[in-house]
Amino acid sequence: MQTFTTADLDGMEKLSRVQLATSLPGVKPIALIGTKDRAGRSNLAPFSSIIHLGSVPALLGMVSRPDSVDRHTLSNLVETGEWTINHLHSEILAAAHQCSARYPREVSEFVATGLTEHYEADFTAPFVAESRFRIGMKLEEIIPIPSNGTRLIVGRVVMVQVAEQALLEHGGIDLVGLDCLASTALDTYFRVLPLARLAHAKPDISA
Repeated sequence: MQTFTTADLDGMEKLSRVQLATSLPGVKPIALIGTKDRAGRSNLAPFSSIIHLGSVPALLGMVSRPDSVDRHTLSNLVETGEWTINHLHSEILAAAHQCSARYPREVSEFVATGLTEHYEADFTAPFVAESRFRIGMKLEEIIPIPSNGTRLIVGRVVMVQVAEQALLEHGGIDLVGLDCLASTALDTYFRVLPLARLAHAKPDISA
């Protein structure tokens, strides 16, 4: 087994270091984050840092990278307090990946990639019409992480849109049936496959 020390990581070529570092958590959900600024310019960006923060209330978090360059997603959701999470499936993967290109602010990734903006009443941020599993978010707080200049964006779930047949009896969502994708590194994507659903673990039950 190969060992990498801090010195090894610091000495790696930048892209290799980023690829390795972003692979460390394993596969993660990948979704397109939809936002709009006050001038009406829409933006769409892939994020793989989405995490569950709690159920009551339903909170999700995501990490925004340091603002060494203009972060359209971050600035838009600060302006409006809203964004959407649009889970990917294989049919829109190529377009979604293209959204990671650094388009200028005046160019909408929706237009550049051919994806379709979808809006709900009294909600500013655009959804991706082609997504099969969409979530509307309201900003709760932004927590700076001083050690590397990133920010943890905390949002409240205010809307969930998913096909009725994808709702499972136990309350979960059929991510496999929806062909929801996962990712690792900067450019590698995975389908998810079911393995098992285990009983709730209790101390008096042996593995």
